[in-house]
Order: sequence, then structure tokens, then C-alpha cells
Amino acid sequence: QVQLVESGGGSVQAGGSLKLSCAASGRTFSRYLDMAWFRQAPGKGRDFVASINWSGAYTFYADSVKGRFTISRDNDKNTIYLQMNSLKPEDTAVYYCAAGGSTSSDQNQYSHWGQGTQVTVSS
Repeated sequence: QVQLVESGGGSVQAGGSLKLSCAASGRTFSRYLDMAWFRQAPGKGRDFVASINWSGAYTFYADSVKGRFTISRDNDKNTIYLQMNSLKPEDTAVYYCAAGGSTSSDQNQYSHWGQGTQVTVSS
């Protein structure tokens, strides 16, 4: 079993930056899992943000964050990151880390989820 713990959320003004972290534990080969970030705004469904394959060689982004967000990972630390720049009020959401055997934008492809961290962007 894999446990995922997100951190780094908070409140920021529009145009600001935040860096989220997601630490994986509980399974020695968790470093070989593809991982992703999703987000859920109030009253809306959970949306794909970005994904990264197990080696970090391949990354994928939702159009809404492309050029502003960067996903990365440090397998020695079993941690992935989401650097968020030029934040907009519409980025306000709970951000979830997910792990699985795919870099798909389909949340059903991910078998492990964190508890989420709140990001609030004010105008």
C-alpha cells in the first residue's frame, strides 16, 4: 500500500507562486509509480492538472496550467512537486496527489490518493 501526503498549500494573491509537495511512503518501489496532480474546485468535479512518469522523463499538463505549472519528482526522496507560478483566482481548489501505473488524465487510472491540500488565490 502507498500513502501519499501533500503539503505546501496556502493562500496567495493573483500572480503569486506556490510549490506543492507530495511525499510517498509505505511501498519500497513507490518510486516506480507514475504520479499526478488533480484539483477540485468548490462545487465542481476533480480535474487533471499534471502528470509525470516514474523516471521523470515525461510530463503532461492540462491546457489551463501549461506554461505556468511545472511538475517534477525526486525519487531519492519519494516526492513529487508542483511549482505553480502566475496563479489565478480560478486556480483555487483542493489539490490532490495521485499514484498509479499511468500518466493518464483519467482519475480512474490512479489507485492511490492523498488527502488534499487547499490552494486559495485571491484577486
